[in-house]
Amino acid sequence: MNATIIRNGRVIDPANKRDEIADLLIVDGKIAPLSQFSTLNSQPEQIDARNLIVCPGLIDVHVHLREPGFGHKETIESGARAAAAGGFTTIVCMPNTSPAADNPSTIAWIKDRAAAAARVNVLPTGAISKNLAGEELAPIGSLAQAGIVAITDDGHCIQNHEVMRRAVEYARMVGVPVLDECRDYNLVGSGVVNEGYWSTLLGLPGWPAAGEEAVVMRNILLAELCDHQIHCLHLTTAGSVRLLREARARGVKISGEVCPHHIALTDEAIQNFDTNYKMNPPLRSRTDVEALLEGIADGTLSILCSDHAPHADFEKEVEFDAAPFGIIGLETELGLFIDLLVHKHAKIDMVRLIEMYTVEPARLLKLDSGTLSPGARADVTLIDPGLEWTISVDQFESASRNSPFNGWKLKGRAVRTVVGGKTVWKL
Repeated sequence: MNATIIRNGRVIDPANKRDEIADLLIVDGKIAPLSQFSTLNSQPEQIDARNLIVCPGLIDVHVHLREPGFGHKETIESGARAAAAGGFTTIVCMPNTSPAADNPSTIAWIKDRAAAAARVNVLPTGAISKNLAGEELAPIGSLAQAGIVAITDDGHCIQNHEVMRRAVEYARMVGVPVLDECRDYNLVGSGVVNEGYWSTLLGLPGWPAAGEEAVVMRNILLAELCDHQIHCLHLTTAGSVRLLREARARGVKISGEVCPHHIALTDEAIQNFDTNYKMNPPLRSRTDVEALLEGIADGTLSILCSDHAPHADFEKEVEFDAAPFGIIGLETELGLFIDLLVHKHAKIDMVRLIEMYTVEPARLLKLDSGTLSPGARADVTLIDPGLEWTISVDQFESASRNSPFNGWKLKGRAVRTVVGGKTVWKL
């Protein structure tokens, strides 16, 4: 019998409405009732969690692990190490790989690779359309049987509303949510940065807010029509928040998420043409950032995530227009969100922040995780909310270094990550 007891931590378990100084017992990889402590036949490992938060293992619903096909950017193994170092016990990987995750055999490969090499739980998504081309539906039923947790064409967006409608209907039949990158190709065109003052001044092609909002509106209509959950990935604009707020108030099955870079930075950051500030969707205006913060505060935006998008140095070291979109985020997102949302802006407290990383993702994806209930798998994150630290990309576990936050000083970070009762990372 393997046992661990985490002593004197502030146990925050939103699923069970717990927030108290308490001990947490883990026996054979599962959360155990403290009453079992007296029946243990050996002395358990002791972890001192004084002044730390002990919470369910954090879940990131939006991660690019790049395998198969792009192992020079990231591998399932290195991405899982980065996740553990960020405090995440479960990550959900996107299907824009090569080959695309649009068939059961690729899903099986990802799951086998994760079982062999990943130190955290890796949950695959399946493509909505074959080869992410947006024209012909992937075999959604077979993908569901293969073990996906959602369907998405992330990295792309289905433009044909009829195809998207059928995808949502199939997803409803097999019981998985639809995750959608909201981008109208005709409105966005060749845009690489937010359409506004800085795009005009710098002569860079602009990406209007309406290019996101038009598809958010489409998704609200389809979620209502099909009575099924659509989750809007990485929202960035005030209009998107407004649309989502109104639809959710009417009971539409629509939700949205926020990435830290979209509240930590504005499009002003692009003025030196550093490609580490080029992401999809782009950094927006101060007005948009304020709207995102209000959307987080009032529950309109219910999930926090990274959109961890690794790229090799040589890919980013080109002209701004030619560089790929995306930044890494697994090892910085929790610190950024604690620093910005809890300490600086005081938009939410630690309980709600943890809920947005545990209960909300588990509800969206129908996972049996995100809780410290007795009998649950012992995925646990220990957080020091007051720890001051400096981001250093040279110390990252990720295979890539494309972060705009190198050198940032933050307050709050994960200090230990426990998966299935075993410590997989500690500071």
